[in-house]
Amino acid sequence: MSDRQLAATRPRIGDVLRRGMRRRCPRCGDGELFRRGIAIHERCSQCHLLYQRDRGDTLMFMFITDRIPILFGIAAVYFGFRSTNWVMATAFLAALIAPMIATIRERQGLALALDYLSRVYLPDPSDEIHRA
Repeated sequence: MSDRQLAATRPRIGDVLRRGMRRRCPRCGDGELFRRGIAIHERCSQCHLLYQRDRGDTLMFMFITDRIPILFGIAAVYFGFRSTNWVMATAFLAALIAPMIATIRERQGLALALDYLSRVYLPDPSDEIHRA
């Protein structure tokens, strides 16, 4: 397969990431990622993509997406935020934790989309998505 044909079969990165953020299958965009809570379906109900080939594959991407909200707290402290009492410290901590809890499914979907992109762009012949 030529480079041009290979590029034509690869999905657009932005589309895949958007699908993950919408909690949909990174390949087709139709199947749901989650059964309930943060429990992930094993495969897409539409295109039958295996979401997690190995259980630890998405761990690095989860670490990355978890640290992004924490970056805002670090920036606030760096640029001069100081808690003067326990109420202020509690409010600051709540302001950091609330978005992390509220967006856990979107961030997990993004991590699955990043894992899918790594599987597509860094092919492993033993991966089922590369079989004809």
